[in-house]
Amino acid sequence: MESLYQSANTGRLIIVAYRLPFKVVREGSESRLFQNSGGLVSAVLSLVKDQQNEAFDAHQKIQWIGFSENTPEELEGQSMENENFRAHPVFIPEELNENYYEGFCNNLIWPLCHYFPSLAQFHDVYFDAYREAHDLFFEKVKEVIRPGDVVWVQDYQLMLLPQMIRKAFPENKIGFFFHIPFPSFEIFRLLPVAWRKAIVDGILGADVVGFHTNDYVEYFLKAARLVSELGNKLHYINLGNRIVKVDSFPISIDFDKFNDAYDDPDVTAARSDARQSLKEKIIFSVDRLDYSKGIIHRLQGYQRFLEQNADWHEKVSFVMVVVPSRDTIEQYQQMKSDIDQTVGKINADFGTISWQPIIYQYRSMPYHEMVGMYTASDVALITPVRDGMNLVCKEYVASRQDGLGVLILSEMAGAAAELGEALIINPLDRQDIADAIKTAFEMPEEEQNKRMEAMRERIRDYDVFAWTSDFFTQMTMLELEHDRLRQVFLNNKGIDAIRHAYQLSNNRILFFDYDGTLAPIVPDPAKAIMSEDVRKLLTDIAKRDTVVIVSGRDRYFLDKLFSNLPVHMIAEHGALIKAKDSGEWQLNEGYEENWKEGIRPMMQIYAKRCPGAFVEEKETALAWHYRTADDKEYASRRAQELLWQLKNYIQPELNLQVIDGNKVVEVKKTAFNKGTATRTFAEGSDFDFILAIGDDTTDEDMFEALPDTSFTIKIGDDLSAARNHIRSQDEVFHFLHFMVSPVGE
Repeated sequence: MESLYQSANTGRLIIVAYRLPFKVVREGSESRLFQNSGGLVSAVLSLVKDQQNEAFDAHQKIQWIGFSENTPEELEGQSMENENFRAHPVFIPEELNENYYEGFCNNLIWPLCHYFPSLAQFHDVYFDAYREAHDLFFEKVKEVIRPGDVVWVQDYQLMLLPQMIRKAFPENKIGFFFHIPFPSFEIFRLLPVAWRKAIVDGILGADVVGFHTNDYVEYFLKAARLVSELGNKLHYINLGNRIVKVDSFPISIDFDKFNDAYDDPDVTAARSDARQSLKEKIIFSVDRLDYSKGIIHRLQGYQRFLEQNADWHEKVSFVMVVVPSRDTIEQYQQMKSDIDQTVGKINADFGTISWQPIIYQYRSMPYHEMVGMYTASDVALITPVRDGMNLVCKEYVASRQDGLGVLILSEMAGAAAELGEALIINPLDRQDIADAIKTAFEMPEEEQNKRMEAMRERIRDYDVFAWTSDFFTQMTMLELEHDRLRQVFLNNKGIDAIRHAYQLSNNRILFFDYDGTLAPIVPDPAKAIMSEDVRKLLTDIAKRDTVVIVSGRDRYFLDKLFSNLPVHMIAEHGALIKAKDSGEWQLNEGYEENWKEGIRPMMQIYAKRCPGAFVEEKETALAWHYRTADDKEYASRRAQELLWQLKNYIQPELNLQVIDGNKVVEVKKTAFNKGTATRTFAEGSDFDFILAIGDDTTDEDMFEALPDTSFTIKIGDDLSAARNHIRSQDEVFHFLHFMVSPVGE
């Protein structure tokens, strides 16, 4: 069975999303699967056409799991596949779906993620339903999944699913994409403790987690640290037995589809109709009815423009299309009523018999008509108060084959990070909107063209197909990173190989971490003392080989323990070095004084707030210890906050490094670490055997710095750059004893 998982390209792609993008449509006695033409469907289809894709087998049909509005009876005996997809419907009882989809998803997660916490409804029954609905999706996944399949879970409706799949199918690759904004931690922490933990851990069941922008990535990484105590290095979160990559993948559109539509006869006719029937300048907007879209603020901005620019009266038409959505819900009915009243007031205040300032339509718009309006309008006015990405602005830009038109875009839309040539506005600032409309109307064609072409080139290069391809490329790259860090536990054969290499060599150097390697980790660091057996063995080895103790401890502690042993010592992660034949400690030449004053008060405040935690001042580092804290859970949370604050406070020019150690947060200069110090030793002589053993995150620098021919050993089962692992600290003595005893004993 195992080989099936490991062989390349055996698996299919399984998409799990809330909805199926298909409906069963009856035509007479026949019925067929009718496929929606959404962006995700197009993007996924592009993956199948790309036969170079290495993540899954593109020759096999894509399996799509999702909720179906058809009843089981309606689907009985129907074919659920077409040329590219096989659909697997999930049936959710109506009352459950009400609490799950309308409740938890749309009455809690949606407003919270779009920064409308006052509209969020926190009901226990919602979260219970969310879990229950996940069970239904998971049951369907279990029916469909095979070894080697790649599962791609979509969006906020299914945040618990990646972890559920991971637990049951640990070998399958899993991706997760979050299509709406991920909120700042201050908003996210409004969720009950158990819910936020379930969401973070649920999402981290995936191998690759995608968001639209770097901001959302940073917010999620902060939540992962403060909720689940998981730090990251370059957006890789090391969970011990595996790694998760968290990154931004800005979703896009099918550029060619919109670009080529410019010359479509239906689009040309719609454009011509708009130009003939409307005024000399046309503003266009199209949105789904939702409070996140900033429709009222947009109208108020337009109103301000009309108040301040009488010379533009009767020369402009603002065509505002609002697409019906959730209009059975009272809050949305109220919003529609507010829009109706505001439009009515503006038209009454400024309009004349021959001029209506706003042409407002509450309806869905056919594709050709929408592109006709995109290409007829002088300005696209897109002002969401918060939007994960917003594809309307990208559609507008892609459709402008003529290179004209001005995009006014909210800084709160994810797309603003990519479309900097737009006129970027604050959607809550009506004056900003009014000024942008005036600037847009007065912008010369040459300037319009310059801005539009820059945006078009960017969307052309990173279209929806590049988005999916990028996501799966990251999945393949993650596999390479896993290979680099995979755990290989030393078996008898591996230990024998090291023993033989040791016996056959003449000039050996051995590097040992102290805490957790030569001595056990204990609650009080002062009491971490190695056993007499280890001490005697170390002395014997040091008489014939070069032995280096590499520790984060200060020099006084190491002197006390090792001064009468013939060993070299490296203290404070490489800052101080003492050769075995020297009575003097040498300070690393990269060390500079006077950096502690800014950091010490911050650490001391955290120590005061956390009973039992304390700040240790070393010569070249400051350490905040919390192993002895009274309340372990509370201390752990404070440690994560301190880490986050330090990483954001410390500027690059300070050349300081923040270390997330074992129950300790440490700050030191970056010019040196265990890696630089061990490399100096290893390069100092012509060694034919190099061994390094360590257990902590700081030992990774040592493993990565030593030559490829070295034997590097990590204690424990965390993923590591070390080539081998042994399970626990108490095995270190037995391993070393066996390694140095002559072959044959």
